[in-house]
Amino acid sequence: MVTTKCHDITVDVKPKSWYIPRGPAGCDAVDDFDDPIIYQKHVDTRMIVFALWIPYPRDHKQLDMSRWFQNMLTVLQMDIEHRPTNPILENATMKMEVRLGYRNKNDNETDWKELISTSINRPLHCEINGTKNGEQYKCDLVSFFELGSVHYDYYLINLRLPVYPQKPTNQGLGTIKDIWIITIFQNGGFTKVWFALKTTMFPVVLTILVWFWRRIKLLSREPNLLERTLLALGIVLSIMNCPVEWFTIWFDLPWMTIVTDVRQGAFYATLMSFWMIFAGEHIMDSIPKNSLSRYKIHLSLVVFGCLCLFIFEMCEKGMQLANPFYTIWVTETGAHLALAFIILAGMAACTYFLFLSYMIFKVFRNISAKKTALPRMSNIRRKFYMGLIFRFKFLMVLTLLCAALTTIFFIISQVSEGQWKWGDEGISLEYSSAFLTGVYGMWNVYVIGLLSLYAPSHKQYTNADINNSDGSQEEEVQLTQIPTENSALSSYVTKEAED
Repeated sequence: MVTTKCHDITVDVKPKSWYIPRGPAGCDAVDDFDDPIIYQKHVDTRMIVFALWIPYPRDHKQLDMSRWFQNMLTVLQMDIEHRPTNPILENATMKMEVRLGYRNKNDNETDWKELISTSINRPLHCEINGTKNGEQYKCDLVSFFELGSVHYDYYLINLRLPVYPQKPTNQGLGTIKDIWIITIFQNGGFTKVWFALKTTMFPVVLTILVWFWRRIKLLSREPNLLERTLLALGIVLSIMNCPVEWFTIWFDLPWMTIVTDVRQGAFYATLMSFWMIFAGEHIMDSIPKNSLSRYKIHLSLVVFGCLCLFIFEMCEKGMQLANPFYTIWVTETGAHLALAFIILAGMAACTYFLFLSYMIFKVFRNISAKKTALPRMSNIRRKFYMGLIFRFKFLMVLTLLCAALTTIFFIISQVSEGQWKWGDEGISLEYSSAFLTGVYGMWNVYVIGLLSLYAPSHKQYTNADINNSDGSQEEEVQLTQIPTENSALSSYVTKEAED
C-alpha cells in the first residue's frame, strides 16, 4: 500500500494533528515532489507527512481490520530515484518520526487515538552500482513495526523523514519518490480453523490423560519414570491445547503471542525430554533404570536450549509490548547475533535428532538380539512377545518420524520468523497452514497413542499363559493383569537373561 504525501502547514505546532489520507477530513495531498507548487510554497521535507490508513479501500468501499487476524507485521519499501545531484550514500540511516493511531467504525472519522509516538532509526541498504539517472534503486525492505493483536477496526500511520539544517539527520537518502507499507497478518479463515482444532483437541487429550493416570494409580506398584514423564507430556500438551486465544476476539491482549510461544517452548522441552527418557529406558543394558538422575546431562542441555529460546523471544517480542517499532534486527550487532542464534538453534535441533536416531538404533539392535530367545518359549508366550515387539518397533518408527517432522517444523518456523531474509530473493522459506496444522495434529495423535498404548490393560491373562516356556499345563494358575508395554518388555528381557 502506497502512502499519501500530506502537506503539513503546522510543522512547528505542538501537539501535532493527525493527517488522514482520504475522506472528508483528508489532508492536503501532494502527488509528486517535482510539482512546481512544491517550490512555489517552499515546502521542505519537514512539511511532508507520509500517511496511510489501514486497511485500504476496495471497490470504493472502506474495509476494516478483523480481530481474527491476530497480529500484524509491517515493512517499508522505499522508492528512491537515482539523481547525480542527490545520490544515495552507502549504509545510510533513516531517522523517522512516526505516530501510530487507531479508531473503530463507530467513532468519529477524526477521532483517532494515539497508540504510540516515537522516533526510530532504520538502516537503508540499496544497490548503488549500475543505477542510471532516473532509475529506481533496488533497496532491501525495511522493518517497521509489529503488533501482537489487531483489536481495532482502523489504524493510521503518520511518518516523517525530517532533514534539519547543519545536522547529519537523513542525509544521503537520495530522492525519495514514494514509501510503500507492506502489511502481513494471519489469515482470518486459518485462525478460525486453528481455534476449532485446539478447542476440539483440548478435551480429548485431557480426558485420555485422566483415564491414563487413573489406570496407573490402580496398579499395586508406584508409577515408573516413563509413566511419570508421559504424564508430564500430556499435561504440557493440554496446556498448549487450551484455547485461551478465544479471549483475543473480545479483549485487546497483545501479550498473547508471548504466552503462545512460552507454551510451545515448554512443549518442545517436555517432548524432547520424553524422547530421551523413552529411548533410554528401552536400551537394555546393565545401567539401573527408572532413575531421572541418569538423564541429568541430556535434560540439562534441553532445558538450557529452551531457556535460550525464551530469552531470545523476550528480547524481541517482550520489548514490542511497550514499543511495537522495537526490533533487534536494525543494528548490525543485533542482526548478527540474531542470525547466529537462528543458525545455532537449527544446528542444535539437527544434532538432537541425530543423537535420538542413534539411541533408537541402539534400541532396535538390543531388541533384535533378544529375539533369539523366542524359539525356546511356548507358543502363547512367543506370540505375545512377538506382537509386543512388533508394536514397540512401530512405535519407535513413529517416534522417529514425529521427531523428524518436529525438527523440520522448528527450523522452518525459526527461519521464516527471522527478518534477516527480508530483501534477499535468494532466501525464501514459507510453510503453509496445512503443514502447520498437520504437525500440530501429529503431536496430538502421537501423545494420544502413547497414552493409550502405555495405559495398563484391563484384559486378564494367566501367569502360565505368559511365563510357561515348555507348553505344559499348570495345575494352579493365578489371574494377573497384562503389564504395560514398557514393563512387559522389561520382564521379557529379564526373563531371557535369567534363562
